[in-house]
Amino acid sequence: MHIADGFLPAPVSLLGYGMTGGGLWFSLRKIKKTYDDPQEHIPKASLLTAAFFVGSLINIPVPPSSVHLLLNGMLGVLLGYYAFPAIVVGLFFQAVMFQHGGMSTLGVNAAMLGFPALLSGYLFKLRLSLGEDTRGRLGLFAFAAGALAVALSTLIFFGLIVMTIPANFDANLERSATLILVVSQIPVMLIEGAFTSMLVLFLRQVKPNLIEGF
Repeated sequence: MHIADGFLPAPVSLLGYGMTGGGLWFSLRKIKKTYDDPQEHIPKASLLTAAFFVGSLINIPVPPSSVHLLLNGMLGVLLGYYAFPAIVVGLFFQAVMFQHGGMSTLGVNAAMLGFPALLSGYLFKLRLSLGEDTRGRLGLFAFAAGALAVALSTLIFFGLIVMTIPANFDANLERSATLILVVSQIPVMLIEGAFTSMLVLFLRQVKPNLIEGF
């Protein structure tokens, strides 16, 4: 669900860069305030950035088109405030190396994936205010966080495409095609929710200190 070069007007692309710059500023400021030693978490962030870079390049056929995993919910759960910089770096290398997305839309794509990742991280953290961190609650919140990130990114994508349809395009046809693409993301929501839940439960058994995004 990357938006390629040429699909958005220049003002929207510039706004995307502005929002991504704001997201990076917010995330880096929070990292500095939240962690005693921010550099301690860089290896984990680097590893998950690489996983995001590779995983979100893999297409899954969902007739009548294909979709790919976003993995921004997973990053939000496991990286917290590091998720936004990780997404920016991953998208940059995808655009440069594989033309997946584009440089003019890098800001929009990063904002579209990055802000939902942060919100998913907050949702996952919310479980701590509900009492004992049981296995069932951990898995449920991880599933919800993974699915929520995909849902929010999909809504942003749909809104951007619909609101920027050129005047010479058949608007009804464009909306119908976009709606089909949005509906095709529903299986991705379920897959990413399940994947995030299984990953978090596995880490709870083998490396519980990795589940500390915030």
